Amino acid sequence: MVCCNLGNDFNIATVIRNANAFLAKEVWIYGKKQWDRRGAVGTHQYSRIRHFKTLEELHGAMDGVVDSVTVAIDNVGDAQPIDGFEWDDSKHYFIIMGQEQIGIPQEVLDISEHCLYIRQYGSVRSLNVGTASGIVMQDYCTKTQK
Repeated sequence: MVCCNLGNDFNIATVIRNANAFLAKEVWIYGKKQWDRRGAVGTHQYSRIRHFKTLEELHGAMDGVVDSVTVAIDNVGDAQPIDGFEWDDSKHYFIIMGQEQIGIPQEVLDISEHCLYIRQYGSVRSLNVGTASGIVMQDYCTKTQK
């Protein structure tokens, strides 16, 4: 799981809590290192969290992981619905979550192999990052459990 933390840290703690609930191997934070830990309810103390200050550092670390796939989660124009996406359980996925109000920066979208969105049916324009991360991790776990 990769969290963008370039503007504000809203919901990063919830992403970390969700990552723990769904057994994500690591949480990577791109941007500012500081975030409000209260919402993680202690899960950050036994979760592996890595920090990358620059896009070059993040991209370099991703390149070092064999059989990896980058998947951005954002409701941008060319995104595909997540419900039709086939997760390959033989691959390592970097699931990239953006920020509240900002989304995923274009330079991060540019290094992503896939861009997915979560279908919504009400009048709200988007889900918050914490909620979206839980839905995405549940989708991954449900589709890859055998």
